[in-house]
Amino acid sequence: MATLSFFSFSFTLLLLLTTRGVSGATFTFVNRCENTVWPGILANAGSPRLDSTGFELPKDTSRSFQAPTGWSGRFWARTGCSFDGSGSGSCLTGDCGSGQVECNGFGAAPPATLAEFTLGSGGQDFYDVSLVDGYNLPMIVEGSGGSGLCTPTGCVSDLNQQCPPELRVGEGDACKSACEAFGTPEYCCSGAYASPATCKPSVYSEMFKAACPKSYSYAYDDATSTFTCTGADYTVTFCPSSPSQKSSSYSPPMTSTASQGSGTQSGSGYSVAGSGSGTGSESGLGSESGVGYSVTGSGSGSGSGSGSGEAELADGSWLAGLAMGDSPRTVSPNTLLLASATLSITLSVLYYS
Repeated sequence: MATLSFFSFSFTLLLLLTTRGVSGATFTFVNRCENTVWPGILANAGSPRLDSTGFELPKDTSRSFQAPTGWSGRFWARTGCSFDGSGSGSCLTGDCGSGQVECNGFGAAPPATLAEFTLGSGGQDFYDVSLVDGYNLPMIVEGSGGSGLCTPTGCVSDLNQQCPPELRVGEGDACKSACEAFGTPEYCCSGAYASPATCKPSVYSEMFKAACPKSYSYAYDDATSTFTCTGADYTVTFCPSSPSQKSSSYSPPMTSTASQGSGTQSGSGYSVAGSGSGTGSESGLGSESGVGYSVTGSGSGSGSGSGSGEAELADGSWLAGLAMGDSPRTVSPNTLLLASATLSITLSVLYYS
């Protein structure tokens, strides 16, 4: 009886270990802004809605949601919102047009900083932070507990302070993309410019890229803007504080921890000067004060456009809005090794009992 009980316990442990990698991911939203924000959530076609599609997130609070393997969609923060007691109202930036706190299947009105995810595509998660639809506030994405590079990404620069007048919204409430501002094919990567070969960075997208090197700056800005991780949970932080002094080269992923410090961060062709406290394990995300760009006039040429941050894979297929199929998550090597050891111990105990 004791042997059977031990076998049952070991089998349960083995099952837990080997299924951990296929359980989906937890998304945690953290608000470090000076004011309340109202995150919005939009699932891509074919993905189930999460527990909420929009909610209130006061300053210095967080909220978590579980997403299944294969889920894909986007997150953003709405600002300057006003809702009445019944939950009806609207927002100054990032409004989803639902007229309610819940977005109910509606996406963000540009300009808005977007975080885009596809969980478990080909055994990996794909994620990015996109400025293709413009910018309304700083945001970083960090993975924890996963395998692979799992590089933090995002934009911690205040682009509203650096935004050229022709892209500025209101009194510096948000910064439009060039496509949203001018609507021409060369900026929108449409028509004759609807391919990586014909749609090139513009002076506007290059300004965004200089401030936020790891974020999408225009529709075909794939090489330095899409990241992968396997089996991780993710923290999306709005208005993260200036990063502590770190190398911009890759370092192993870690759970977010509070940090204090000041200094200058260099690497990847940019520098960051700042001081203060905050959370996160940013690696070269960028937070400049005065990029030094002066852009006037509508101009013309190749460059920035609207879209959802599409990524072209090696086989030529596209991750439209990072929307992929329901490929299962793979189990990490460490999990398999631990599971194998557990099974070996179990069989040994049974044999000698």
